[in-house]
Amino acid sequence: MIETIKNFKRTKYCGDFSVNDIGKEVTVCGWVQRQRDLGHLIFIDLRDRTGVVQLAFDEQTDKKIFQKAFEVRSEFVLSAKGIIRERSSKNMQIKTGEIEIAVSELDVLSEAETTPFEIVENSNANEELRLKYRYLDLRRPDVQDKIIIRHKIVKIAHDYFNENGFIEVETPMLIRSTPEGARDYLVPSRIFRGSFFALPQSPQLYKQLLMLAGFDRYFQVARCFRDEDLRADRQPEFTQLDFEMSFVDENDVISITEGFIKKVFKKILNEDITVPLKRLTYFEAMNRFGTDKPDLRFGMEIVDLTETLKNSEFKVFSDTIASGGTVRAINAKGIASRLPRKEIDRLAEWIKDYGAKGLAWTKINFDLSSSSSYEKFLNENEIIKVRKTVGAQNDDAIFIVADNDIKIVLESLGALRCELANKFEFIKTSEPNLLWITDFPLFEFDKDENRYVAMHHPFTAPRFKDISKLTSEPQNVYARAYDLVFNGNEIGGGSIRINDLELQNKMFKALGFSEEEAQNKFGFLLEAFKYGVPPHGGLAFGLDRLIMLMLKCKSIRDVIAFPKVASSAELMSASPNLVNKKQLDELSIRLNFN
Repeated sequence: MIETIKNFKRTKYCGDFSVNDIGKEVTVCGWVQRQRDLGHLIFIDLRDRTGVVQLAFDEQTDKKIFQKAFEVRSEFVLSAKGIIRERSSKNMQIKTGEIEIAVSELDVLSEAETTPFEIVENSNANEELRLKYRYLDLRRPDVQDKIIIRHKIVKIAHDYFNENGFIEVETPMLIRSTPEGARDYLVPSRIFRGSFFALPQSPQLYKQLLMLAGFDRYFQVARCFRDEDLRADRQPEFTQLDFEMSFVDENDVISITEGFIKKVFKKILNEDITVPLKRLTYFEAMNRFGTDKPDLRFGMEIVDLTETLKNSEFKVFSDTIASGGTVRAINAKGIASRLPRKEIDRLAEWIKDYGAKGLAWTKINFDLSSSSSYEKFLNENEIIKVRKTVGAQNDDAIFIVADNDIKIVLESLGALRCELANKFEFIKTSEPNLLWITDFPLFEFDKDENRYVAMHHPFTAPRFKDISKLTSEPQNVYARAYDLVFNGNEIGGGSIRINDLELQNKMFKALGFSEEEAQNKFGFLLEAFKYGVPPHGGLAFGLDRLIMLMLKCKSIRDVIAFPKVASSAELMSASPNLVNKKQLDELSIRLNFN
């Protein structure tokens, strides 16, 4: 039974005491990290979010308090009063390691059962168990530190955008469903029976409307929702840092973004980011690295062998080229001696997930002899030309993909490039690599829907010189769009928006929308466009992903206080859950599991 609480008004946090406090009477509160019984002496490490401080109890000084300390167990919540003194046995691994508190009063504020896992840094407990008891997992100092750093990054964002004249505006959470892109989360309306709200996938339309409203510069730390398949860096609910600006072009938006990135990296990681950042066009990134989010911390660029092999007697290559396809390669330097045939076979199967029909390879030994899946079909001159073109030397491994679809070739080699870099530890630098990808295609062809869809969203402006091709040559139209890439991951993206009603209607037509469909989905925006629209543009950061990468976490779940698992369930509260029939009847909903 807990005694009547006498004192829990702490002097300051556990981790904030130092030798400067020696001789002071103080009160501390927190959780018991551990208790050590040395016979006539007991020591308790008391923990709060700032760290731990040692409490000292001497049986000769006060037997009643000593007995109370003896009964204390891990994760009990205590309040202790005493005098700060110098420790006889110092622990320089912690901030308070030179001092301790000689306790004169001790109150047990709450007792605790044995926890399902130990509350320690770098716990090896199963993740599902930790997420089921997330409130306990969040007590661990390394987990708390991530959430605290997240708070600091958001604070920097608020300060930075406020200093640069941006106004924070909250946009609605219950909005109109506009099914373009990922699936919406739908919310049934009790009042308007049969009708639904949607949870926002982003504040895109509302931030554009704020520009129409004359706010000029807007920002928001916005909650967003997408009902899509999950992976390590995705959650069904996530946070974006959104901003929008009027009377700007791409360089203005990019400059504001770089200023924020420079500030946040300096304040959080003490890293000096050099701006302006490097820029690559979409097609340069795809052709060199096979992805629009390239990691430039290592080489192994894609090399075009189409011209080299167009007359080859090896029909796998020459026939592909003759039918309009391409043959490309990467050269993985210095790995041939560490690359067993079993691993090559695994890679050949793995790359099929990216659409590649096969993987041709050569290993060059230290004596310049080789083993290869294709060189026996080439003449000596072709072998020499291929090796020279890719820059191969002894102990290098060449990988080649041929296909009629250039996208398959580039994306499969781009993925292979990253797979090899991770497996063979090609990334030697710890410095962050940031760059811009620009000049995206405005459209991409969706084979499932058999039509062109917006690569970003339907409000992205085309380049001025491409407007005439919008409906006649959609494949040759480029967007005024830009993505920010950090260590091979997209962390932000945006565009200059369409601000002309006629052009916006042309865009909808190019996307295959009838006037009725466009009006049904975006009528309120089109109505607003009749009343004067400033040129505007903006960008949205994936805040969770940015923090995850800055802190070198393996999963986005590590930087979210209460995350979902891969099935989108939240284990701690056991949601989603079934609701009762009365609730469903109020919403005119009947469940059908057929």
